[in-house]
Amino acid sequence: MDEEALIRAAQQGDVNAYNALVLHYQSLAFNVALRIIGEADAAADATQEGFISAYHALDRFRGGSFKSWLLRIVTNACYDEMRRRKRRPQSSLDAVFTQDDSAGTAQFATEGDDPEEIAESRELQQAILNCLQELPEEQRVIAIMADVEGFSYEEIADVTGIALGTVKSRLSRTRRRLRDCLQAYRELLPSSYRLADD
Repeated sequence: MDEEALIRAAQQGDVNAYNALVLHYQSLAFNVALRIIGEADAAADATQEGFISAYHALDRFRGGSFKSWLLRIVTNACYDEMRRRKRRPQSSLDAVFTQDDSAGTAQFATEGDDPEEIAESRELQQAILNCLQELPEEQRVIAIMADVEGFSYEEIADVTGIALGTVKSRLSRTRRRLRDCLQAYRELLPSSYRLADD
């Protein structure tokens, strides 16, 4: 995919070129939105809003990382969606966490898999999601980008518009909070991640 050519074409009104960019980034954008919001339908709405907003703002894209630029718009759409949900809550967090997240956590057992290990792995995934949801929004976004999606510090700074040094310090504090939160699920953690009892 020649991303630069597609961007230039899309900026000149070629909808098919923009659609190619959407297809390339839609999975990444949705995964980031899902981890930020924690609910698939709302994440899909925010992702769609982000892509629509990005299309209308294409003339303001001045080069650099298109992925970072696009994800900043999607992240802002997530914040907008969460603000809307705070004003008009539709469901409790308990309901969100009991929904089946087949997009992100489906696992299929094979003949050699231990059912107990599979169950513990799913419980640990749920514990991590619970701890992520307890974080303030700005910390959750950084944790998801760094530790779930594997973005570099520089990419996170680009997407969030936060200074590089602030990203590093905020990520350090966020990881500490996650570690402390996960201690409530000590029995699910590998022994090397368990804090010693005081």
